[in-house]
Amino acid sequence: MSTTTYRERLWPGPLGWSMVLGGAALGAITVTPLGHTAQVVAGVVVLTLLGAGVWLTSSVVEVVDEVFVAGRAHIPVTLLGEPHALDRSELHAALGPGSDARDFVLVRSWLPGAVSVAVDDPADPTPRWLVSTRRAEELVAAIVSAQAAHSEQIG
Repeated sequence: MSTTTYRERLWPGPLGWSMVLGGAALGAITVTPLGHTAQVVAGVVVLTLLGAGVWLTSSVVEVVDEVFVAGRAHIPVTLLGEPHALDRSELHAALGPGSDARDFVLVRSWLPGAVSVAVDDPADPTPRWLVSTRRAEELVAAIVSAQAAHSEQIG
C-alpha cells in the first residue's frame, strides 16, 4: 500500500483554460452552416478533447512512499537535501544568470512558487531540482516529513 503525503496536478492558469474554451467556441462556429445541434455537438466534442489533452499533459507533483515525483522524474527523498520554498522572484533568480544547466527543472510560468531542493547523490550529475507548485510550503513539509520518516525507520 502506497502512502501519498502530497499530490498536486499542475493545471494551466486562466489563460490556458480560456484557450480551451475558445477552441470549443471555434469548433462550434466552424459547423454553423450545419445548424444549431451540430454547433452544440461540435462545441462539446472539442471541449472534451481539449480538456482531456490538458489533463493528459498536466504534470503531477507528489511525495509518495518516500519518493519525490515531479512529472515523469522521481528521486528517493533520502538523496535530497533540505528543500526550500521559493516565491516568484526567488524562482526567477534561480532560473536566471548563474543557474546550473544540469538542474532538473519542472517549471510552469503561471504558478506563483516553486520548491528548490539539492540532490545529495554523488552518482547523480543533477545538482538540484526546481519544481513549480501552488503550495510550496506544503510540498516542503511533505519532503521533510518523508525524510524524517525514513530516518526513523533506519534509526
